[in-house]
Amino acid sequence: MNNLNKKIVIILALFLFVPIISFAVPGFGHPRLFVDHWKFKLASGKEDLLNVTNYDNWRTVTLPHDWSIEGPYSPNNASATGFLPGGMGWYEKDFVVPAEKKREKVYIYFEGVYNRSTVYLNGHKLGYRPNGYISFLYDLTPFVKFGENNEIKVQVDHTRFNDSRWYTGSGIYRDVYLVYADPVHLSLWGLYCKVDHITKKSADLSVATTIKNESSATAKVNIELEVYNKQSGAKVASSYKKITLLLNDSLTSLQTLKIKNPELWSLEHPNLYSVLAKISVNGKLSETDEVTTGVRQLVFDANKGFLLNGVNTKLKGVCIHHDGGCLGSAVPEEVWARRLKNLKSIGCNAIRLSHNPQAPYIYDLCDKLGLVVMDEAFDEWEYPKRKWVTGWNEGAPTFDGNYDFFKEWGERDLRDMVLRDRNHPSVIMWSIGNEIDYPNDPYSHPILATGTINQPVQGGYLPNNPPAERLGDISKRLVSVVKQYDISRPVTAALAGVIMSNETTYPSNLDICGYNYTEDRYEMDHKKYPARVIYGSENSQSLKSWKVVRDSKYIFAQFIWSGIDYLGESGTWPSRGFYSGFLDFGGFLKPRGYFRREMWSENPSAYIGTYLSDKTDKSLSEDAWPCWNYEEGQVVRVVSYTNTPQARLLLNGKQVGEIKPFDEKTFITYWDVPFAPGTLEVEGLDQSATKVCSYAIQTSGRPYAISAIPDVSIISKNRGVSQIVVNVVDQKNNPVFFSDDELTCNIEGPVRLLGLESSNNTDMGDYKDNKQRVYHGRLIAYVQSTGVAGTAQVHFSAPWLKSGTVRIVIK
Repeated sequence: MNNLNKKIVIILALFLFVPIISFAVPGFGHPRLFVDHWKFKLASGKEDLLNVTNYDNWRTVTLPHDWSIEGPYSPNNASATGFLPGGMGWYEKDFVVPAEKKREKVYIYFEGVYNRSTVYLNGHKLGYRPNGYISFLYDLTPFVKFGENNEIKVQVDHTRFNDSRWYTGSGIYRDVYLVYADPVHLSLWGLYCKVDHITKKSADLSVATTIKNESSATAKVNIELEVYNKQSGAKVASSYKKITLLLNDSLTSLQTLKIKNPELWSLEHPNLYSVLAKISVNGKLSETDEVTTGVRQLVFDANKGFLLNGVNTKLKGVCIHHDGGCLGSAVPEEVWARRLKNLKSIGCNAIRLSHNPQAPYIYDLCDKLGLVVMDEAFDEWEYPKRKWVTGWNEGAPTFDGNYDFFKEWGERDLRDMVLRDRNHPSVIMWSIGNEIDYPNDPYSHPILATGTINQPVQGGYLPNNPPAERLGDISKRLVSVVKQYDISRPVTAALAGVIMSNETTYPSNLDICGYNYTEDRYEMDHKKYPARVIYGSENSQSLKSWKVVRDSKYIFAQFIWSGIDYLGESGTWPSRGFYSGFLDFGGFLKPRGYFRREMWSENPSAYIGTYLSDKTDKSLSEDAWPCWNYEEGQVVRVVSYTNTPQARLLLNGKQVGEIKPFDEKTFITYWDVPFAPGTLEVEGLDQSATKVCSYAIQTSGRPYAISAIPDVSIISKNRGVSQIVVNVVDQKNNPVFFSDDELTCNIEGPVRLLGLESSNNTDMGDYKDNKQRVYHGRLIAYVQSTGVAGTAQVHFSAPWLKSGTVRIVIK
């Protein structure tokens, strides 16, 4: 192992860049959101719009913005990216920098632009950034016209629209900030905290502050730090330091603060501290930043698995992509907050960000919710992978991708991911790649001719493909990049071809090794490589794969593919995306999510689903929907996903069949029941037959009305979002599962409709208009404030149904 032997002990406390003034921002100077009143145009081909001055035929948009999700869906587009278009987009914005700012520095910070973006200010090229997932900053100062109008333009080149194995989106799809700073200021991502010597009585918080002097003289700088317990608000530590910074110099200052009786960050209790940093230059306060930190200890052990704060912990993880269904890649924070909470409700405690750095607020949410994160940099290195065009694993693939800029940009992109995200207590490992070693896609090795059991691997050895030894060379370099900027976490990768990679130095270059779908190799590799820390970095949803983790002391994690349905990697037309998630596109829990809750949750849980089945058929579905509408007398299989010792089934209050014990073999309890209308309920019972949980479904009548319930009815005027769950119901207010009515949404007041998501994978219609068919009788509507206080009415209507209305207050 890489300087680790059998055990990796990692102790850290980190912070999140959250200045007092607003949201998750660059963490220096005085940033403000720069998202309103942008102009946008989708160019024809590679039409050059740099010198255009007439914007009459350009649209006004508010960022974040994803033009691909606006469609249309078409079978002429690629299945890999969800049958949605790419293209060449241009953005333009006019703005004035006040004349009194002339002595300050002016920057622009982009959280993410997909992809191959070039930024111009007043006709001057500021830079080019090809990676669509990396945050970046440009200095505007040399080209700013102070006190006058300035024009910024961004060219986004996504003409290689099939450059990914999943949906990416196109455009400036994350937030943008304009940043004013004193000539002497914090560097971008220039604060770094970690904790040492953690005991019950104290913890040492070390803060590294990097400051740049871009003024015309030597500067005397005071750095004042204050630490507060975020739960109680009490001040728990402070530090003060003076430094002298020469002209055009940059300096990193270290300060250590002692936190007494620290409250640890954990999955159950994600306790946080805030660090207030005050920077004064020549006796004058120049900037103030508030950041959030957590104190926790990580141990990765080849024999014992993973310990968090000394507690052996199984990571029940999921892999997620970054889209939000009908919202594309421009997803408000509130939507992801709901999704992550729903995942945590089924027992999930770990998130793998597949296969790229994601929006900063995702890490903020994981910090607050108590979810650990595997932060991943790449899906490709120096060569492309297969990209499917007509359907996943169908027909002939293409080989577009992001590989072409890896040699020039890969190390810098990896560095910037680490620098941006290293202060989050939720992040516990850095992944330098996903399935880079997939056999023959493209790397190959003679071992593939025979495998390790004298059986050839599918495809065999392809001597004309790149040699697998390259994996060792490149991974060694990438690991060293990570360790230049953070040694408090292990470096990992998700290996798809362990048989092949074991013949190279790739696994030994890593601190811990993720295995994708190769649970059968855990035991043999644990014996062959006793110092290797092994875990499941991507796994199937089978019960067998979970039991391997549950019952193996040295395997500490599985990350299920996938946590949420996502756009792209689509099957043959019509198909929006990959729908194996525990949550659907709209963030609703699917039957398989309830089945996973039975496996993972520490709390009693129950669920029932139904389907027609012959009594002789012993198959048990893990995907049964909660519907109780059949013909009188039909025999229906009722399956229960219940984690209690016993379960009892009731129909209209009367017990049906016998009380059944938990089935360790299948995790499913079932009854075959003649249908009769009414209420079907399962009760989870403890050993003494006392009810500890229950779940009920109801026979529904014909569609009668529309029920609309918002998650919040009061939102901020500053981009606040309400998520409205809309159901078609009968006269007794029971959901009508089989309804597919088309609903129309009309709005009065200062909110806008972001989208209507029904979670139907085969509906290739327009998800940005105000009409949508419900699927399984349900959809979710996303509405967002427009910057004005007031009251909004959101109406939902359909022919022959009683309409539903939601009132939203905007403050």
